[in-house]
Amino acid sequence: MNRKITAILVDDHAVVRAGFRMLLSAGEKIEVVGEASRGEQAIQLYQECSPDVVVMDLSMPGIGGLETIRRILHRNSDALILVFSVHHEQVYVSRALNAGAKGYITKNSAPEILPEAIDAILRGECYVEHGLLKNPREAAIGIDQQAVLAEFSPREFDVFRLLAEGLTAQKVADQLCLGHKTVANYATQIKKKLQVDTTAELAHIAVNLGLTQR
Repeated sequence: MNRKITAILVDDHAVVRAGFRMLLSAGEKIEVVGEASRGEQAIQLYQECSPDVVVMDLSMPGIGGLETIRRILHRNSDALILVFSVHHEQVYVSRALNAGAKGYITKNSAPEILPEAIDAILRGECYVEHGLLKNPREAAIGIDQQAVLAEFSPREFDVFRLLAEGLTAQKVADQLCLGHKTVANYATQIKKKLQVDTTAELAHIAVNLGLTQR
């Protein structure tokens, strides 16, 4: 009898993890061996369980998904990570793949896509849900700004995204477990790189790139 594929689930919402577990268990090929609600826990869990695949969200408190991907791969360059996110925008897909994820699907995808994606990355393929890398609007708007965003560190990108959503520096600091001064320094660097002066301009860039809504 073939060994089951082992997986850990990383999402800060318990109900979402429960849905993941039910979906994967239904096929009887995949066994969920652990769950984590934030990146720091996921890294420890990965070291303890050595799963075949990690299924994880990007938006989490603490170090966040992108940094989690980077740190897991720093410990094991062969780690297979599938991002399962609410974000469908091209910039998120590109950053996740550049960080080392082997696949990217959205939470709006059909139920059969999740096990299909896991099978694909276990075969050594890179699996991206159809249509996620072909958004004409994003290709036409803010190309230079996208290039700048692509060079952001995972932490810079998280700070940019939260500031653009309207969070104060203190709330960003609380959510990312950083000091207020550290967030303020990041904000200054981000504005300098994007050549803007205000948080409102950051929000405008985010809207133009489809990263947030007005």
